[in-house]
Amino acid sequence: MSDERKITAAEVKQLRDATGAGVMDAKRALGEANGDFEGARDLLRQWGLAGVEKRAARQAADGMVAHYLHQVNPELPAKLAVLVELNCETDFVAKTPEFKELGRDIAMHVAAEEPRWVSREEVPQEFIDKEKSVLLGSETVKGKPENVVERIIEGQLNSLLTGRGGVLLEQKFLKDESGKKTVADVIGDLAASVKENIVVRRFVRLKVGEE
Repeated sequence: MSDERKITAAEVKQLRDATGAGVMDAKRALGEANGDFEGARDLLRQWGLAGVEKRAARQAADGMVAHYLHQVNPELPAKLAVLVELNCETDFVAKTPEFKELGRDIAMHVAAEEPRWVSREEVPQEFIDKEKSVLLGSETVKGKPENVVERIIEGQLNSLLTGRGGVLLEQKFLKDESGKKTVADVIGDLAASVKENIVVRRFVRLKVGEE
């Protein structure tokens, strides 16, 4: 019988907060370290992500404004546009094809997946409270024990925030064929490659006829 234990979302978050690593990298490191925090951190260093923690603390004051125009019919004007401010530390990285491609890919992702916030920290508490209230009054949790209700609500809130219309960095990246990497993972991959901090500062999505 395997002595491997299940890695929790809280442990993954703790490692990500400490290192700046992507979700999949943090989860894989914890899995291989069988949940040992320091062991997982050492693995991230071995995998070439040792500088992530330091990079995350450095200011990303350079970068670009990427854009995407969605034009269904080439004979008609575009009716959907996205602007994304993608920051890095130096103009050297900002000029690279990989950085420019990432900016455009994220803009395309925003156009399709309609995120409302960049990170979970931006989600208003009023939104969380309202959704919890709705879930508490639903048939899904009716008659269930309090601890089960808490797990159900946490799971449904997480699905809401990581899905379409949720938090950009936690959404599955549209162009990732494996379907496993989040937007944060893809940004982290390039950051590790160029050894600079890369940050989505903000975005705006404009569609004709929408508020």
